Formats: sequence, structure tokens, C-alpha cells
Amino acid sequence: MFHIIWYVLIGLISGVIAKSVMHVHTTIFWTIVLGIIGSIIGGGVTHMFSRPANERYHPAGLIFSTLGAILVLFICYKLKIHFPEVSPF
Repeated sequence: MFHIIWYVLIGLISGVIAKSVMHVHTTIFWTIVLGIIGSIIGGGVTHMFSRPANERYHPAGLIFSTLGAILVLFICYKLKIHFPEVSPF
């Protein structure tokens, strides 16, 4: 149960950072989804090059989760895929 909460929390943090860097306005749900997808991509990259010592937490997890989310936003921008945006009112 704690892992699911941890994935959502890291997904939210990395999604918020990524969407602020890329100047995208999305709902909180899509921000979390974006961060979780970025975490999967970032985790895959970090585990290919360096396995964590304690097999549970990689020290560069949040950094690579954010970079993965930025990569997802960049690919979506190039492919003209749009996330549902937040209405101003």
C-alpha cells in the first residue's frame, strides 16, 4: 500500500516540475499520470546503468522521474498530442 502512495507522490512532484518547465497546464490527474509515466521511463534508464545498493530506492529517482516526464511532454508536443487542459474558470 505504501508503494502506491509513494508512486503517486513522486509522480505528482515530478509531474508538477515537468509541466512547469514545459509550460503546460493540465489537471491534477494528468499531472500524476505524467509523473508516473516519467518515473517508469526514468527508473528504466537508471536501472540499466546502475542498480541501487539497497534494491529499494535509487538516489536519482526524482531527478530521472522529472527528466522522463519532460521527455514525455516533449514527445507529445512533437507528435501534437494534447493533454486535457485546465479551464481558467
